[in-house]
Amino acid sequence: MLDILHWLDWTIIVLYFVLVMLVGFLAARRIKNTGDFFLGGRSFSKWLVMGQAFGVGTHAEMPVSLAGAVYRSGYSAIWYQWKNLFITPFYWILAPIFRRQRRTTTGEVYEDRYGRSMAIVYTIFALCYFLFNMGAMLKGAGKLVSAGTGGAISPNAVVLAMTAAFLTYAAIGGKFATAWTDFFQGFLIIGLSFLLIPAGLVRIGGFAGIRDSLNSQMLSLVTPGDVGVFTILMLTINGLIGIVAMPHILPSIGTGKDEHACRVGMAYGNFVKRFCTIGWALVGLIVVVMLAQRGEKLADPEDAFGYATRHLLFPGSLGLMIACVLAANMSTCSAFFVDSGALFANNVYRPYVAPGRSDHHYLTVGRFAGILTTALGVLFGLYVDVVLEAFLFTETIAAFMGISMIGAVSWQRANRVGAFASLVVSSGIFFWITHRQFGEFLRWDPTNFGISLTAGFAALIAGSLLTTPEDRERLKPFYERLNTPAYRDPVSGEEVTLHETGHDLLVVHVGRLPFWRWRDFWTRFRVDLQGLAVSFGVVAALILLAKAILYLP
Repeated sequence: MLDILHWLDWTIIVLYFVLVMLVGFLAARRIKNTGDFFLGGRSFSKWLVMGQAFGVGTHAEMPVSLAGAVYRSGYSAIWYQWKNLFITPFYWILAPIFRRQRRTTTGEVYEDRYGRSMAIVYTIFALCYFLFNMGAMLKGAGKLVSAGTGGAISPNAVVLAMTAAFLTYAAIGGKFATAWTDFFQGFLIIGLSFLLIPAGLVRIGGFAGIRDSLNSQMLSLVTPGDVGVFTILMLTINGLIGIVAMPHILPSIGTGKDEHACRVGMAYGNFVKRFCTIGWALVGLIVVVMLAQRGEKLADPEDAFGYATRHLLFPGSLGLMIACVLAANMSTCSAFFVDSGALFANNVYRPYVAPGRSDHHYLTVGRFAGILTTALGVLFGLYVDVVLEAFLFTETIAAFMGISMIGAVSWQRANRVGAFASLVVSSGIFFWITHRQFGEFLRWDPTNFGISLTAGFAALIAGSLLTTPEDRERLKPFYERLNTPAYRDPVSGEEVTLHETGHDLLVVHVGRLPFWRWRDFWTRFRVDLQGLAVSFGVVAALILLAKAILYLP
């Protein structure tokens, strides 16, 4: 293995590991209690929240799967990752919801809204989500590094090595370590996205070489067939419904010191990811042209990114690429480690196994729970083969769980029976149809998803209307928090309530807004509306950039 990489490559990789470990040990000095370990004391600036949103939401399997999809289907496959592009502006109005809950995990939110039974259901879902997603991410990184070294390093060896590394610094430094490493590693992820492109363009004759070698269908952003308008629509809805239930979102976004930090961090951290997606798609097109010029084809489309790595990089740059791949995954896996530990400690162990113990005791349990979840994720990563299908599978599970979270925030009549029915009906129909049609479960299909999601919302409505509503007195604190902005005072460290106009939330209020109150619509929702307008402008700019860049010389 030592002779596979140049000494410059090894130097860069070792330096990367030294830096992330150093961050972990420095962050450990700030850990005093579970609030610090699991949420960083809710004291992070917009830059740290942005780094978390970008780092946690960007994994090495994404450039691997997207470059492979573009190699197979053309430029329109960018929508497998851009499925959340049109909903990214809504992150601006969703972010305060996570901050106002003032909870450590989404499982606690489910307990507040639907009771303990649904909290347990959500916790089981969330731990499975971490397990499956972590496995897909680790395998994605393994496939990329293995392909980049010509298969000399096995994907599973990379999975095991990465796991040992991120477990070390995350177990020591908790959320402080993950936030700071996410911020640092974000720059490496951006490098990962664009490092291959200059050398690739020189090899194939620039963007003109892409235009001359590929037909218009391969260069279209919307191609009938594999990735058509309906598929894009279903992927977008998948992301919009799923984001509110993803178990890592509240612990990442809710760490902001105030709502502005949460809004900017969540929306624009993800816009950076959307920008990087263009780079991943271009790598796929470059590989298509490179192979066409040589009269070759890839046996596995998901080897496209690794093929480019192996043929375009020079000594030193390959080591940087491997460090970037490790950064993309370790930033996310470390966050998943902390968040899964918080879920088990706060939603299972504390209320049901050992109530009334010391804070240090729950911190220790959280660490061990995170290690166990990670171990199971590694086993899944060793098993999974097609990274894109595993990724879409985890996203779909989140969407079916998200039905009940949408109901929790936007519809006071929603109850635990309807919430549970929505999950059972939507997932049951989806897996039944998918297995009958494809003979497997790890397969995402837009029509199957649309049918299942519609059935899930119908089950939420029917189940809630036909059974006893939730106790209104018990729900009061839940909605009072949603109606009360707050920030953490930098001096006292206490939560301070904010009383300013313009901070009402569209997601919470607009469905119950009487017609006579629409005249002060702008006054009440000013912050939401201004942010939405600017964010949709960014969406338009990204689409124009993705199309216009192909016409460069």
